[in-house]
Amino acid sequence: MKKFTFIYPILLAIAAIIGIQIGIHLTNSQRQKLDLINNDTMGISPNDKISTLLDLINTQYVDTVNTDSLTDSAISAMLAELDPHSVYLQASDLQMADDDLEGSFSGVGVQFNIEEDTVVISNVISGGPADKMGIRAGDRIVTVDGKNFTGKIITNDYVIKKLRGKKGSKVKLGIRRNGNQNLISFALTRNDISVSSIDASYMIVPGTGYVRVNKFGENTYTEFKQCLDNLRKQGAKKYIIDLRDNGGGYLESATRMINEFLKKGQLIVYTKGRDGRENTFADGTGSYQKEPLTILINEWSASASEIFAGAMQDNDRATIIGRRSFGKGLVQQQFNLSENSAVRLTVARYYTPSGRCIQKPYKDESKYTDEIMSRYLNGEMDDPTKYHHDKNEKTYKTIKGRTVYGGGGITPDKFIGIKLKGTNSYYQQLYDVALYDFSFFYTDHNRSVLAKIKDRKAMEDYLNSQHIEVLLAQYAQRKNKIRINPYMLAQSKDLIRNKLNACIIRNFFGDNGFFATLNEDDPTVAAAMGK
Repeated sequence: MKKFTFIYPILLAIAAIIGIQIGIHLTNSQRQKLDLINNDTMGISPNDKISTLLDLINTQYVDTVNTDSLTDSAISAMLAELDPHSVYLQASDLQMADDDLEGSFSGVGVQFNIEEDTVVISNVISGGPADKMGIRAGDRIVTVDGKNFTGKIITNDYVIKKLRGKKGSKVKLGIRRNGNQNLISFALTRNDISVSSIDASYMIVPGTGYVRVNKFGENTYTEFKQCLDNLRKQGAKKYIIDLRDNGGGYLESATRMINEFLKKGQLIVYTKGRDGRENTFADGTGSYQKEPLTILINEWSASASEIFAGAMQDNDRATIIGRRSFGKGLVQQQFNLSENSAVRLTVARYYTPSGRCIQKPYKDESKYTDEIMSRYLNGEMDDPTKYHHDKNEKTYKTIKGRTVYGGGGITPDKFIGIKLKGTNSYYQQLYDVALYDFSFFYTDHNRSVLAKIKDRKAMEDYLNSQHIEVLLAQYAQRKNKIRINPYMLAQSKDLIRNKLNACIIRNFFGDNGFFATLNEDDPTVAAAMGK
């Protein structure tokens, strides 16, 4: 599910490095197929060490061994010796990764969060099976096909595998809803569910359009262009493109989007692999070559997001605001193996128009994995001077002669620290333990009143009039044993209201309402608007 960005879930964020789906070079139709082969079909030489060893284990080892599992482990270990982004994907993982980037899958149409070993629906996709049957945000899935669906077995992957399935297949959900004593049963027929690449698109102020892109999938360019065109019709004359937390995706999608903003002949990106250099230039057909542009990035903007920001920065086309990006300059290509598995192998490095590769060092695996954590610990997230470019590192020049650096992500033109006004230990407790859960609780118990409010801003004003932060504090003390701290609560009042209001508003006005509310108190967005 989508969550708002915050400064403290560092450990969870670091874990996300492993799962970043970024820099994939080709779309499905272009992917090469590489079949796994064995002695019987291709006459592999006895000198092939891996095949010989597997054969020995299979025929001579004292115990029965699953050689397929050994093969998977061996492939993963070999790829791990190459670089952090060459990976092996088994069939189930590959399908999930492809679904996300290809823009659709078959399922019931809900987004969820796991709270206390229970699946809580955070959003219902409009027009999907769940929406048509009346399932709503805040509902808890406690049984699937008559079997218990709570407890320690509940993980994101487990839930996804149970809710997704073949189009036309059926699944029965047992729903626990606040205000209803009895379990509510829903029989759903799975159907195609579109996965949007755009989190939000709206007029942030008169004359300025805002678009938040969460990935670069197969359909992202089309969705992005439609958003720009709609905003133009609403009077947008300049644009803010938010790429924060965007881990990347298809290179082709990114270059098509960049092409909308550059003049004919301007270099977008080039790659270098075994076959030499390949340049990608703007073709001059872009519809937004003159409008002022601002790009927002942070430490989780990676790969295709960095290609986008780097092209804009090096061509002096946009102002880059935020924090130094992830630092991933490797391009992967997918090769399909047998049994519906695949390898995503690094086949090239990409370079921004000025000639810089922004890939951070990865020879030391532990340092690479912990690099984002190190930024937090050394203070760089609040003070950009804490990051020191390698003194031997080559500098590069933009079209207008500004100095830029490679070797460790895109450094923004304007830095915005991560520290938020009103942050304290009490707020952190509320955020980690109670805030999200309370947003569902409050929505469920006040739905009849809230549903009558037809304007996002009016709902925000209403929630503030209810002193929503006090209600949260009381809820957390009652349910989570978090003792109320009046002084810290007063300190964090505005911050709590903003985050909590956004979560409640999402249940009625979707992601546009959610991000529009969050952005009102976002210093990076404020900087993009010249505040």
